[in-house]
Amino acid sequence: MTAADRLGRPALEVADVIREHGEAFLATHGGRLTDERCRALRDLAACRTTALGGHLERCDDCGHERPAYNSCRNRHCPKCQAATRAQWLEREAAFLLPTEYHHVVFTLPPRVAQLALAQPALIYDLLFRAASATLREVAANPKRLGAQIGVLMVLHTWGQNLHHHPHVHCVVTGGGLACDARGHLDSTPRWISCRPGFFLPVRVLSRVFRGKYLALLRQAAEQGRLIGWPDAAAFDCWLAPAATTDWVVYAKPPFGGPGRVLKYLARYTHRVAISNHRLVSLDDGHVTFRYKDYADDHRLKTMRLPADEFLRRFLQHVLPRGFVKVRHYGLLANRHRDDRLKVCRRLLLVVAGAALLADAARNPDAGIVEPARHAACPRCGGHRLTTVPLPNGGPGPRDTS
Repeated sequence: MTAADRLGRPALEVADVIREHGEAFLATHGGRLTDERCRALRDLAACRTTALGGHLERCDDCGHERPAYNSCRNRHCPKCQAATRAQWLEREAAFLLPTEYHHVVFTLPPRVAQLALAQPALIYDLLFRAASATLREVAANPKRLGAQIGVLMVLHTWGQNLHHHPHVHCVVTGGGLACDARGHLDSTPRWISCRPGFFLPVRVLSRVFRGKYLALLRQAAEQGRLIGWPDAAAFDCWLAPAATTDWVVYAKPPFGGPGRVLKYLARYTHRVAISNHRLVSLDDGHVTFRYKDYADDHRLKTMRLPADEFLRRFLQHVLPRGFVKVRHYGLLANRHRDDRLKVCRRLLLVVAGAALLADAARNPDAGIVEPARHAACPRCGGHRLTTVPLPNGGPGPRDTS
């Protein structure tokens, strides 16, 4: 058993597929790839190899040496998200409230989703805007909840089989500060809670979401911001079927308290299209990976794809440079967040507030943030380790130590 096996590292990685088949893929498709996708190929192939340099760990007790190469830090790399996720979670813990949280998913229909293949930044931004406006408007309606809620949204663009499937996961407070129908807070602060186990009617959310998104999309077409649609009238005709179909909005069972929310966020906020642990084999120019078939009672299955098709599917989920895929709205919006959360905590009779939540986020039993592990020699278990810098080199084997 290798050291990588003992540490639970996968034997096969997305980077291995890129190193073996990336050049052939670029020769075929390179002229149609964006700069971000080309960079992702380069970064992932070089991640934790001699190409990025690193350091050599030497045990002072037994003399054993092992190299440790630097990470690429590309946000689409399956290996480079753990540290970023832990830092983000520690910050996010301070914003959580001691109330029930709900999980709502907004999905774009296929006709609209295909527009994102040409203009991802525009189409995904409209998805955030429409979904957040829907949640805030329906929640502010006095007939529904009559409150301003807190919303955290995370964009995912993939399904389990790596097909294009853009949707946003929303973590929503199970209540909020009393407001009028336009979202303006009452002069006398009051906390209004949702009914236990129920947030807002999904059918209403679906119809409002459809209306808001289509309105934003038509506006973009009229302003000439849609590639390939100079005629707004023709675009409106093409879009008409989407206005008569039901758009999928799914409300999952509530999380419960903030500790469960953080556990969920630890899994979803910094996820990439496919993790290395789902890869099964790379042989005969094909990649085999595991996936859940949601149409077949969530059964775990395997899929075998040509390496060229696997890379094509993976790269279509590389986001435009600078695009923010985790956003906050309502009570959690940056502008008034600190002041409004103080009011919420006072109304919810919290004594320690954020300090208690941050402490809970560091509790290993919650499975949220892994405790720090001290480096040890894999041969003798000693902790007297010294490091020597390694220079950058050409492409080399990945770090399997």
